[in-house]
Amino acid sequence: MEYRLDRIKKKLHAQSYKLTPQREATVRVLLEREEDHLSAEDVYLLVKDKSPEIGLATVYRTLELLTELDIVDKINFGDGVSRYDLRKEGAKHSHHHLVCTECGSVEEITDDLLGDVEGIVQDDWGFIVKDHRLTFHGICQTCQERICQNCEAKKLAAN
Repeated sequence: MEYRLDRIKKKLHAQSYKLTPQREATVRVLLEREEDHLSAEDVYLLVKDKSPEIGLATVYRTLELLTELDIVDKINFGDGVSRYDLRKEGAKHSHHHLVCTECGSVEEITDDLLGDVEGIVQDDWGFIVKDHRLTFHGICQTCQERICQNCEAKKLAAN
């Protein structure tokens, strides 16, 4: 974690920003909960546990700055809540997500699935793609199995 924190500090310094204690506390929460997709309020509550003096507005400003500097990706899964996700180091693009419409689980796809599509967009429309995001909404394997079990139980009960 310290290595990543140092890399983020250098990226901030390269853009003439400092890693203030408030920003560091926010980044540490994101690093500790990297597998989660936290809202600003989630981040704030976790930061407040460690640094009670930090306010919600400071966390919001920090998350927006980190988003502007491509350290964090701001994502929305269609539920009206912005979530923040640390960008994988060295990644050229945001990663993709699978969102289960049954249980709300979110899985990440780290493969860049849209390389060919980017080429078509650039060639056919003359549009230079800087980034892309792809979110699939559907039913996860666990929920599919649960649904199938419920269907089987209903069939058995009907007989």
